[in-house]
Amino acid sequence: MGKLKSYQEQLQDIVEKGINAAEEQQKKLSSKPFEYAEKLESEAREYSVKNLRTRYYGYSESLFDQLRNLNSRVGSFAADLVAKLEKEAAEGADVVADAADEVTSVAQSTKATAQAKKPAARKTTARKSTSTAKKDSETA
Repeated sequence: MGKLKSYQEQLQDIVEKGINAAEEQQKKLSSKPFEYAEKLESEAREYSVKNLRTRYYGYSESLFDQLRNLNSRVGSFAADLVAKLEKEAAEGADVVADAADEVTSVAQSTKATAQAKKPAARKTTARKSTSTAKKDSETA
């Protein structure tokens, strides 16, 4: 089950990298209009473009922080799920091991019983064949 945990962590890292890449691209794309607006700002002082940019980036950072938080929560959920699966697998393995031990015990007991019966049958057969051999030699 360690593999499941590894997959969960890899998935979480991939999502984190995707979020970071999306944030970086978004900032690159959005910087051009702000650059043009800052040039125009010197001519039209009605709005503070720098203030607008600051607000915009603040909202963007808040959005991406929320996405990271969501990724962390999904990761925690996945980790809990993996832990439950590992626990169930371990319990299942214990049940199988107990059953295997019981089967082994019964098989050994049956084998011992069978072996105890075989030598007695052989001795009886051996005596009969010896006495049969004596009778054959006496008649010949």
